[in-house]
Amino acid sequence: MRDFAYKRNANDVSRNLMTWYMQSKRELPWRQTQDPYSIWVSEVMLQQTRVETVIPYWNRFVEQFPSLHALAEADEQTVLKLWEGLGYYSRARNLQAAVREVAASYGGVVPKTAAEFSKLPGVGPYTAGAVLSIAYNEALPAVDGNVFRVLSRIFLIQEDISKPKTRALFEGLAVSLIPPGIAGDFNQALMELGAVVCMPKNPNCTECPVQQQCMAFAEGMQRELPVKGKKSAPRLSPMYAVLLQRPDGKWAMRKRPDTGLLAKMWEFPTWSQHELSLEDYVEQLGITHKQVEKLQPVAQVDHIFSHLHWQVSVWMGQLIDNTAGDSDQQLIWLSTEEMEEKSLAAVHNKMKLLIKQREGGGASD
Repeated sequence: MRDFAYKRNANDVSRNLMTWYMQSKRELPWRQTQDPYSIWVSEVMLQQTRVETVIPYWNRFVEQFPSLHALAEADEQTVLKLWEGLGYYSRARNLQAAVREVAASYGGVVPKTAAEFSKLPGVGPYTAGAVLSIAYNEALPAVDGNVFRVLSRIFLIQEDISKPKTRALFEGLAVSLIPPGIAGDFNQALMELGAVVCMPKNPNCTECPVQQQCMAFAEGMQRELPVKGKKSAPRLSPMYAVLLQRPDGKWAMRKRPDTGLLAKMWEFPTWSQHELSLEDYVEQLGITHKQVEKLQPVAQVDHIFSHLHWQVSVWMGQLIDNTAGDSDQQLIWLSTEEMEEKSLAAVHNKMKLLIKQREGGGASD
């Protein structure tokens, strides 16, 4: 009897959800194409980023790189600069690495099978399911945070969604709900419902097309689902950063290592307060205390990564000659105009704003 009740409920869920979606779906630019590459770009950008934020980035990105080959052949710094502000820059690096592999190994055609597509850099179960179902109509699940929330509420699933075995449960459930021949639309409908109706804190149950099938609503438990283990708070990491300007008006910057946090991005010299004092670090840059004047604190900049909370004490100083720091081969001296050509993470863009305020005559503290 339970299996029969589930199947009847599932059929009603799929039918009502699709009717609602076809009538109410948002007109998003990547929904106007069946090009697998363009859809792939949108799905990568949408990971951990709101739709409203992604739209202008996606438009600029596909205009600059209209084809998979165009992105494969692009300079990485150009790609990162266009991605600037979206965060999670490993997404951009992995995407470019993956399309280069597609160009080299698959003749520029995005693989149609999950087995092949999932081998590419940065392609996990969600990305594979979303891209292949939308572009090729493959009957694959695309389980993201929205889908976890929607399905856990509709079917009153109280397992912890942070556990791998629970993902497998949801993926199996999602596949069983896909109506024949419309996998892409159905997956988008589930995501859409989670984005605009079945929201995390304030679900709009009165407007929900599957309210009558929602077991959590019937039990008054919709705000308690999904169940997710508590995530550790980002670790507080006190940092220093120095904004050093030569008499010629140029500022000290450097490129971060090829791997690790903010890999290959440009930054003002930044380091952990636990490693070195301010004075010792400046000396390591090949700058003696006699070559610096007016080194003073100008701001505290906070930035939260998924696992770290940077609390950056920003200092600004003037150098007395244009040779200070020449012994540090990592330092590059750039004008504010030259900085605009470099890809900076959000935390360093905040510091760049302090410089612009100073050069524009505004207060920086």
